Formats: sequence, C-alpha cells, structure tokens
Amino acid sequence: MDSAGVGTGFAVPELPPGLPIGDGWMAAEASAPVVFPYDGSVVAEGPLGSTAHAEAALDAGFAARGPVRKLTSEARRAILLDVEVALRARSDELVELLIAETGKTRADCGVEVARTLFTWSATAEEVGHIHGETVPLDMQASGAGMIGYWTRRPIGLVVGIAGFNAPLLLASHKIAPSIAAGCPVICKPAPATPLSVLWLAELVREAAARHGAPPEIVQVVTGDAEVGKALVTDERVAAVSFTGSAEVGHRIARDAAPRKVLLELGSNAALVVDSDADLDKAVDAVLRGGFYFNGQACIAVQRVIVCEPARTEFVARLSARIGELTVGDPRDPDTRVAPLINRASTERVLAWIDEARRAGAVVAHGGSVVDGAVEPTVLLDPPEDVQAWCEEVFAPVIAVRTVPDLQAGLELVNRSRYGLHASVFTRSLATAFAAIEELDVGGVVINEVPGFRSDIMPYGGVKDSGVGREGPRFAIEELTVTRMAIIRPE
Repeated sequence: MDSAGVGTGFAVPELPPGLPIGDGWMAAEASAPVVFPYDGSVVAEGPLGSTAHAEAALDAGFAARGPVRKLTSEARRAILLDVEVALRARSDELVELLIAETGKTRADCGVEVARTLFTWSATAEEVGHIHGETVPLDMQASGAGMIGYWTRRPIGLVVGIAGFNAPLLLASHKIAPSIAAGCPVICKPAPATPLSVLWLAELVREAAARHGAPPEIVQVVTGDAEVGKALVTDERVAAVSFTGSAEVGHRIARDAAPRKVLLELGSNAALVVDSDADLDKAVDAVLRGGFYFNGQACIAVQRVIVCEPARTEFVARLSARIGELTVGDPRDPDTRVAPLINRASTERVLAWIDEARRAGAVVAHGGSVVDGAVEPTVLLDPPEDVQAWCEEVFAPVIAVRTVPDLQAGLELVNRSRYGLHASVFTRSLATAFAAIEELDVGGVVINEVPGFRSDIMPYGGVKDSGVGREGPRFAIEELTVTRMAIIRPE
C-alpha cells in the first residue's frame, strides 16, 4: 500500500503489500485509488481483491475453524484487549485516516474511534459470559435419571461485510464478536474505505500471534460485488453479517441461504414531536441527529413528524438555528457537514430533493451544493410517496410533516417499510410508554435522537431494516449455536 497521501496532507499506515489472507499477505495484482471525498485527491492506492482472493481466504478460514475454536477464553479475551490497547495508541492517526477515506468531519471521526475502542473492550468482557444451562430432563418420564445441559459453541467461519460510513467501527462489530465466539472471520470492507480495515486486521493479527492464535483468525478481502458474492455463497461459510443498504442486504440473504444472515440495513428514522414536547430540545436533537456523518447514517433523523399545536413554533426555532451547521472542509474542527462519499451520491440526493420540490414540498433551507457538499436541507410537507420521505436519503436532508395528534404520528412512523430506530419527544410518561409499545421498530428512543446507540445494547431492526442483533453480547449469541448434552449414567 502506498504509504503517503497524494496532495491531501494525510499519511496512511505502512502495511505489507497485498491483502491479509492465509498466514501472511497475499499479493494483489490490481489496485484502486482511495479518494478524499472533499477534493477528490488520492489518499493511497488500495489493494484490489478478486474472486481468487476470496477463494483463498475461504480455504484458509475454513481450515482455521479448529484452532480458533480451541482457543481458551483467556486467550480470546487477551487478544481483544490487546487490540483495544493497540488502537488506543494510534487514536489520533486513526482519526486522520478516517477523515481521509470517509470525508466525515473531524468530530464525527473522533466519535467513531472512541466507540471502536469501547466495542473491543466491551466485547472482551463478554467472553466470560458465554455459558449454558442445565436442563431438567426428568420433567418427562422418559428422562428420569438422565442428566442434560447445553453449551454454546462457535458457529464456524463468519463473513463480515461493512459499510463505508463507519468502516472501522462497523468492521469491529463484525470482527470482535467473531473472535469472542471462537470463529475465524473474513471481513470485506466497502470499496471506498478499505484502509482502516486493513490496518485493523494487521493489529488483530499481531495480537493473535502474541497469544498463540493463527493469523487466519481474521482475513480481509477487498473487491467488487462478484467478490462479495463468492464469499457469501460458499457453503463453508456458517454466517454472514452485513451492514449496508436494504437492496444489497436482501440480495445477500437470498444468495447466502440457507446459511445464517445478520442484516443491519437501511432506514428513514423518524423523530416525533408531541404537542407538549420541549421544542428547544427537539430542535437540538434534529440538528445533532440529522446531520452527523454528513447524514450518512442509517439512524440519522430523516423524517420529522410534528403534532399540529407545535408545528409553527417548532419550524420557526429550527429555521433560526439551521445556519449553525457549518459546511466545509472535514479537516476543520468547526465543520459540521462535509461532502458525501462521492459525486454520484450527491447527484442522487439533489435529484431526490428536486423530486420532492416538484411534488409540492417546500425547501425551507438548503437544497443546493456548497463547497462540494449538499447543504443541510429542510423539506416541509413532502408527500409520503416521494423518495426523500419513504426511502433512505443517506444525506444531510430532513423532511417535516404535520399530524393532528400523537396517535396519528405513531401511525405515520409505522407506515414505512423500514423499522430500525425512532424517537419521540414528549413530557408525558404515558405517551412514552405508548410509543414504546406501538412503534414497529427495533429501538424506541424517548427525548433523544433516534441515532442514539450504546455499543453494548442489542441493535438491529425489523421489516426491511434487517434481522439479527449486534452489540457484543447479542452478536456473540448470533455467532454461536447451542449444543445439547444428554447423558444416561450407567
């Protein structure tokens, strides 16, 4: 990998050439530029994998199941903790690298690194909580005198596919639980953001070597959709964990069947403002929750649903503060919104904004490009069938609609094919519990952004937002299977 950015002022880590496959690094005959989204300059040349690389990684990962499965709990925990220490020592460099390959703001990349560190240490502590239970077989006459218990065993070879918007964190949520569960893992990063994942894999392999684990405990294969298909369709793979769009996730589920799939997919997260809500806090939540990661987050605020009595004041307060979101160079600590991952994404978002405008929505703020970035955009009263409302915009765009009362608001939230997170701002405890009961989503957040995520909680969605749950404890459960022991003593 080229060790210096070209014209960006960024440096990338010195790594062996090629890809971490098998017990070393396998040469890659091709490379692809990793581009700084803000100005299009080349950060580095990243190794480009092929289906041959995928096949080699599958061979090595499948062969490594036994050695990885036999690692003691002490060794697995020690590896995870060592990785956290290694990442912490490189925190500043990781922030710079994430800015370079994702184009996210400095503040957002700092948050990603901090959450990544916590994810590794929290996963390490879950190793000690992998356990089973005894089963009273003599509840039935046929089991009289018998002993029964179950344990959790590694599911086998895991394929983890991470999105571009938080490459280091998302890869960590695939790799760390796999190691904790005793599974070798092959990680495929998004084509635009391979650098931080390659560096992470090298640090994991170094930690693994210190504790007697094979390097094949983690491998990385880059490449296009054909590479991904080769990985997820191989019969030796026991589980596929994917974070990305609903369209791709659904295709992976079909291709991977009957293997287990964990899908963290898209959404168009809603924030409901009740008539009794603290409007300043609700507006603050929209500003914090709708535009972080440049809007490229599956639980970023997209749909804002306001009860009629609060509508006028809420919109006025939002309009008065939307200018606080500084647009510009993500390297500047004051920047809040920077360009999207690539120009194609920007063009798509502009087309969606124009579609909403032509359908009758009012563009109350933004709607154009400033310094290469989509301006923070507020759409008022878009029809429910325009894409900026009913699909995942994945951009710094929010849409506001009005409902007569809270019940209508909850129903509007549920009229979506997605169901990841939603939030409700209210002063009423009864309303809060009603929302928790009625909203058809994976997580209901009261008086905070729908994008709130603790990395130890069960995280995932319903409907087209996916299946399965992440968070160390829950991902480990997904990546292990119960084995029942049934004994009739002589």
